[in-house]
Amino acid sequence: MALPRDRSTDLSDPRVRRTQAALRRTLIELVQDRDLSRVSVADVAERAGVSRSTFYDHYRDVHELAEAACTAMIDDLIDAIPEPGTREETTDTLLTFFALLAEHAGLYRSVLGAQGSARVIDHVRRRATVAAYVGALRAATGDGGPSAADFTAGVPHDVPAAFTAGALIGVATDWLQHGCPCSPAEMAALTRPLLGALYHEDGRPRS
Repeated sequence: MALPRDRSTDLSDPRVRRTQAALRRTLIELVQDRDLSRVSVADVAERAGVSRSTFYDHYRDVHELAEAACTAMIDDLIDAIPEPGTREETTDTLLTFFALLAEHAGLYRSVLGAQGSARVIDHVRRRATVAAYVGALRAATGDGGPSAADFTAGVPHDVPAAFTAGALIGVATDWLQHGCPCSPAEMAALTRPLLGALYHEDGRPRS
């Protein structure tokens, strides 16, 4: 089995960027019809038209590639997590959240499911917790409040934020695993009252 080599690649090199982009695209294509656990380095390398040693020049394993492939989409997904606020704002952002999931349902189903990547799941959970925590602070203090960039090392233990993140990820994963039986709009309508029960409209958690 090939071992990972020194992966200190120069991202300013267009060839490096092209190779990594090709590997990310290939993984996204492969997980549309199979679980991430069934995708091997050899599968990705063969379909991308590169050698396994080239793969290991860039990524440690398929799970690290999955993290890289998901990063931009996860950023968009996390940005769509609603801040505590008015009903209309919450419903709109929840609609965006579920619509983004549906757009890449195969990928998210694969990486967030039981046979997915624990690293990607933990990454999504931590990012979602930060988003929920910052959203509550901004709703309580106004738009001049902190941003997620202020909490790159994580946030303090916050039960409402952790609950919100865990609940949304749990609901989203269950929806994906069942083949998205409801539309994104229906999911937003079903989820909004549950989040509304957790926060006041000014962003303060309910006692």
